[in-house]
Amino acid sequence: MLTLRRKGSIVCLVKTFVGAIQLRRFATTVLILGLLASTIASLEIRAQEHGSKHGFGIKQYDDFHDVLHPLQHEALPNKDFKTIRTKSALLAQRGRAIVKVGTPAKISDENRAEFTRELKKFTKALSKFRNDARRGSDAQLEVSYSAVHDSFEMLAALLPRR
Repeated sequence: MLTLRRKGSIVCLVKTFVGAIQLRRFATTVLILGLLASTIASLEIRAQEHGSKHGFGIKQYDDFHDVLHPLQHEALPNKDFKTIRTKSALLAQRGRAIVKVGTPAKISDENRAEFTRELKKFTKALSKFRNDARRGSDAQLEVSYSAVHDSFEMLAALLPRR
């Protein structure tokens, strides 16, 4: 801090000016840190919402997606077939729950036939995936997993959005 030996208002003015500069720097730093923290929190919330609650409006679809999402975006790009095999039983179980739901009543009449066809494809893809996870090569597993993922995406696209 700058100090002058003079008495009076000039010294007070200089001290006030230096204090104002320091206060402005402090406020700017706090503002930047606050914005950074807010941005990070927002990104984390979006990632959690996407991964855990996609919003399909049908519990079985949300549950299936909870398992599918990390496999698609983490395990598959890293060729981590061990993780895919480890989660295959759970993914298959949740996939069977989707099959058990059948064609939801929410499906419009114009999409009902297409949904039924896609559900049959999903059922076959799920069965092949489960077999490949048990006894298939990594290449076979990658193909059958991708078929399950793509088939699920087709089904999800036919669901009405809330």
